Amino acid sequence: MASSFIKSIPFLLLLAIAKATDPDFMTDFVVPTNSTENGAIDGSFFSFTGLRNVVNSDYPQTFKVTKATSTKFPALDGQGVSYSFLQFPAGAISPPHTHPPLTELLLVLKGRLNVGLIDTNNKLYKQTLRAGDMFVFPKGLVHFQSNDDPKQPCVALSAFGSADAGTVSIPRNVFSSGIDDGILAKAFNIDVATIQKLKRGLAG
Repeated sequence: MASSFIKSIPFLLLLAIAKATDPDFMTDFVVPTNSTENGAIDGSFFSFTGLRNVVNSDYPQTFKVTKATSTKFPALDGQGVSYSFLQFPAGAISPPHTHPPLTELLLVLKGRLNVGLIDTNNKLYKQTLRAGDMFVFPKGLVHFQSNDDPKQPCVALSAFGSADAGTVSIPRNVFSSGIDDGILAKAFNIDVATIQKLKRGLAG
């Protein structure tokens, strides 16, 4: 019994990976459930104007992400692509996070941005990007972006290999998940008071 289960593990892993990516479909595009016929679809369905105000707005006070995903842009459903518009005021960061199991391709549009990723051997790869530079974050790897300039803002555009990026923020995922303070203290080899201080910082 156990032997047959073990033999089925590769298949189950492949099935899980397949279900974690955008599904293939047999039509030109996915018609939303509230549209009964293709005739109800016109050119506006394939257009997204949600970044107009963001692109022309003043810089925010904190790091801001504006997403063009299938939630807001239904034409992306099943297409395996999406965008995020990233605004970094001076000194802002996008904390360590991951997009399992997606690839991210980042393009800096303005300013400078320090980026880094950590592979599965815990090796850090980092780079300073200028306007026009690109950086790829391989599937599912933890990565970050940081505008270390104390005066100048930075703007970037990220493309994803899915209609929804599915971001998992490492600090919030760990410290806002409800894991017992004692377990976290042991895991990070620090005291419970420090863990509680970190949690309060994330709640602010």
